[in-house]
Formats: sequence, C-alpha cells, structure tokens
Amino acid sequence: MLYIQDLIFKELQSLNMTVPDTHDSGLDTGSRRNDVTAPEVGNVTPDDCNVIYGVEDVPPWYLCILLGFQHYLTAFGSTITVPLVLYRSFCMDEDKVGLSELISTIFFVSGLATLLQTTFGTRLPIIQGATFAFLTPTFSILSLPQWTCKYVTERETDPYLENSTLPEPGSPLHREMWQLRIREIQGAIMVASLFQVLIGFSGLMGLVLKFIGPLAITPTITLIGLALFKEAADKAAEQWYIALMTMSLIALFSQYMRNVNVPCFSAVKGEGCKVVKTPIFSLFPVLLAMILSWVICVILTVSGALPDKKGQWGYNARTDIKVDVLYESEWFRFPWPGQWGMPTVSTAAVFGMLAGVLSSMIESVGDYYACARLAGAPPPPVHAVNRGIGMEGICCILAGAWGSGNGTTSYSENVGAIGITKVGSRIVVQVGGIIMIVLGCLGKFGALFVTIPDPVVGGMFMIMFGMITAVGLSNLQYVNLNSSRNIFILGVSLFFGLSFPKWIGSSPGAINTGSEIADQIISVLLGTSMFVGGFVGFVLDNTIPGTAEERGINKWRRHVHVVDETGVDNSMRIYDLPFIQKYLDRVRFFRYLPFCPRFSLKRENHTDEVEMNGQNAESNKQSNVQQEQYSVDNEKSDNTRL
Repeated sequence: MLYIQDLIFKELQSLNMTVPDTHDSGLDTGSRRNDVTAPEVGNVTPDDCNVIYGVEDVPPWYLCILLGFQHYLTAFGSTITVPLVLYRSFCMDEDKVGLSELISTIFFVSGLATLLQTTFGTRLPIIQGATFAFLTPTFSILSLPQWTCKYVTERETDPYLENSTLPEPGSPLHREMWQLRIREIQGAIMVASLFQVLIGFSGLMGLVLKFIGPLAITPTITLIGLALFKEAADKAAEQWYIALMTMSLIALFSQYMRNVNVPCFSAVKGEGCKVVKTPIFSLFPVLLAMILSWVICVILTVSGALPDKKGQWGYNARTDIKVDVLYESEWFRFPWPGQWGMPTVSTAAVFGMLAGVLSSMIESVGDYYACARLAGAPPPPVHAVNRGIGMEGICCILAGAWGSGNGTTSYSENVGAIGITKVGSRIVVQVGGIIMIVLGCLGKFGALFVTIPDPVVGGMFMIMFGMITAVGLSNLQYVNLNSSRNIFILGVSLFFGLSFPKWIGSSPGAINTGSEIADQIISVLLGTSMFVGGFVGFVLDNTIPGTAEERGINKWRRHVHVVDETGVDNSMRIYDLPFIQKYLDRVRFFRYLPFCPRFSLKRENHTDEVEMNGQNAESNKQSNVQQEQYSVDNEKSDNTRL
C-alpha cells in the first residue's frame, strides 16, 4: 500500500512541474494549475481547458485504476437509482435476490456500453449508464390493464399478504411474473432503439435538431423528474427523518463543502509523510451521504431506536430486514443475453418508448460538446456526433438483450468529474467501464446495495429527481422569458403534460378507437407525461409566430448543433476509428458516409468546388461587364464619327 502511495505522490508531484505532451490534442496547455475548481460547462474558456492528461494520454497503471474506480463511484448514484425505482413496477415485490441480479445486470451493461462508446463511438472519455428518460415510458407501458401487478393491489388492503393466495415472492412462479414484464420492456427498448441507430448513422440528427428548440426540450426533460415525485415521496415517507437527514447530507457535501479539500497523507520513502489535498466531498457527495445515513440506520437498529414490528412507521428504516439477500445471492453470476427469456414486442410499447429515445439522444449531444471542452479536446465533428448517437442506439439494443430493464445514455455527472480532476484520458474511462463489468459479475456486490434502507433511498430520490427537473428548466437560459409567447408555451406544455396523463392513467378504457392495438398505442403515448409535454411545446413553438432570437433558437444552435469541421489535422485525430482508420482513408467511398471520420473532407471538397464555381462565375460576370462596356464605347465612337 505504501508503495502505491509513493508512486501516486511522485506522479502528482511530477505533474506539478512538467506538462504532458499534448501535441496530438492541438492545444497549448501552458502551465498547470493546482486548483481543482470545475469550470462551468457553459462558460469554458481556453485556460479552463488545461488538463493533466488529455484524451489520448495514458496515465500510469495505478492512476488508471484509481481514477477509473472514481468514475464508477461518480456514476453509482444515478445507476443504482434506476433499478430501485423500477423493481415494484416490474412486480418484483419482495424478491430481493431478483433485484440484486437486476442491479448487477445494469452495472454490467453500463460498463459494456462505456467500452463500446469510447472505442467505436464518439471516442470521447464519457461514461455510459442507465437513463432516466426511459422511466416514464416504462411506467406508462406497465400501467396497461394486462400488466397490473396483483402484489401491489393486494398489499393496499393486506400489507403483508397474510391472507394472500399469490405465489411466495422469489418463488419460480413469482419470478416468471416479473420476468414477463421485463421481457416486454426489453422488446420495446430494442425495437425503439433501432430508430436511434438509424438517426445516428444516417446523419439525420442535424435535421432533427433544426425543428427542436429549448421550449420543446424544457418540458420533455423537466417532466421526467416531476413525473417521478410519487416514487420519491413513497420511499421517503417510510421514515421522513431519515430521508431528510440523507437529503441534508447530500446538500452539505455537494454544495456547502464542495470546495473543501481533505488532506490525505502519503508516505514517501526518504521524505517522510506528505499531504495531498483531495476534493472528496465534491467528487462523491451522494455516495458519502448514503454510506453515512446507512451507518446511522445500523446504529439506530442495534440500539432499538427503530420499531421492530411490521407496519409501524419507521420499520423499513431498519438494516436487518433485508440481510438474507446477502446469503441467498450467488458469489459470481455472469449476466447473459436473454437471461429472463425471449423478449416480446408489442406495437404500443415500442411507440411509447420512442419518446424516451428521442429525449436521450438530444441530451447526449450536449454531453458530447461539454465532455470535449472539459477534456481539452476540439469540438466533436459531425461524424463523431453521428457515430456517438448511433452507438448509443446499439448499446440500448444490447441493454435490452441483456435484460437491464432500461437503456443507456451519456452521464453528465462524469463529464463534470473530468472538469474537477483535470483528467480527460480515454483509457481511464475505459478502465472504469471494465470495473463496472467486473463488479457486475459479483452477485454479492449487487446484493449489498439491496440492503440500503428505503428512507435512505427516498432521500436520494428527492435530490436526484429534483436535479433532473432543474436540468430541464436550465434550458430556459437560451429563451427570452420576458416574452408572453414563451411564457404561454412553457406554462401550457408543463401543466398539460402533468394533467392529461394523470387522467389517462385513472381512466382505463377512455381511449376507444375500435382497434385494440391503436388504443394501446394512444394510451401509452398520452399516458407519458414527457411525450405529452414535449409534443405540446414542440407544436406551439413551431406554429406560434416568434423570432429566432426570441425563441432562443440562435443561442441553442450555437450550443447544441453540430459545427462542420473541415480539414484534418492532428487535433481531430482523436476522433478516428482505431485499427482500421488507415484502411478507410484509402477508399474514397467512405468520405460519403456521415459516420466515417473523413466525411468532413467530402464537405470541404464540395465547399471548394462551390467557391471555385463562384469565383469562375464572378470572373465571367466581370468579363461580360467589360465586354459590354467595350461594345458601348465602340458604339459611342461610331456615333461620334458619324
């Protein structure tokens, strides 16, 4: 251990005196700074882009492991949230072993998606993980009458199923019940993600973004968080004091103590102990808060402060009611495609999931540009964005095949971690992906997180879902909020997006077109708040008259839209495909494919041809003018002689 600390300290010490070779990145990094304050994503200046390790730099192996594990911990909060939200909708009830297997699967798939995205996608150091955009469509699909969970309905009158005839939770019959629901979501995600693959690899993403502005994106993302308030409230209501404590700790670590650096001691041979300051609280606020709350719940359980009788308020805050899952789960379990059975496909579920796919795509484009800025890389060219979106679609198909119950998307919190640590190395993120895969195969590791008390999870949900809502509202920075037009669109899309899906959910059979398939499609779409709100905002924003400046379109496009990068230099080589790029360069055909790295050359040649044609046309025009002037002069001369 001292040897590792010695190596780390010497590496950090050397980095303060020397600058890694960043010639390949095309950036003049200048001197390195010792501060670890992360620049704001939207206001990054060239000086803020100074990085210790660039995208193509390879840190020492021990730093790769530690920094990769840090990325895993940063993504932990968002990744663990998704299965904890979904498991009751899947009708897992009290099958804790099944939940631990689902958690392990989602970590495994996230690691696999990270490796694919960083190797063949955008090639940027960006973590892939579970997406919140698929939650609302999943709830809408599983709210259809044929997917009603009997365990949920019976627990409303018989909380502990003492008089129930349903199969025992965790039994083979019960497992088949919840696996049936996951297979339905699997099929919906896989088919809907084909749309994302098509949009990405065909280069249509730029065309789609031309019609989508901040007033369509804001209600879409905002309603993801608002629609989940019931899940957060139900968990927190198990013991509000524990939930409030968790919320307070997250706020304390992430906001009040974000600039506090904790001195960590490192033993260096021949030099004694050295102090290295680390921004622990800003790096792991969610993880630290959950662990501390978890420990407090253990103390309260052992001391008898929490009730020990089922049904009493606060009972679910105990830490000894789920311990059996640690004994029942396997030590090693390798997730495999189709582990829950063959995925099923229904038209209604596929159309409902498309709303989540579109939202996830647009959010990822912004993450690509933010990641490039903070990692000290040039803005991603059009082919890298197209390839990234297409690869995310492929990863969602794989997530559906493996049965994670969700898709994958780019994680903005890990992009922020790059800004804090100043380490934008691709290999570090790939090591983080490998760690996620390895830990996803350890059954006991996934089971450990199942034992987290419900009120602690509820407190985390309050913060996480609130942040999603705030991220959606942050898109309003581009629009003119003094405009009554914009206020009208925003208010109507948000309020209608909450109201109408609630009526759809409480009125089964309200949609009756005479076709069962059409009824299901319409019910799922209109029961998805993010689709309803986003669609209303999209229609109103594109039909109500307003200037591009008023709508925020100009600022939005400068921030999100793809900027064509012409020419190939060393700085753009980081977006080249590995192993096969030199072979692709020899074939001119690949320049016409919108996901190939030389796609920009075709556009450059086209631009040169247009400019050349323009110059020729201008030259011809000037020649014609001179010829006409010469004719006029000759005519005047003839008239004079006459």
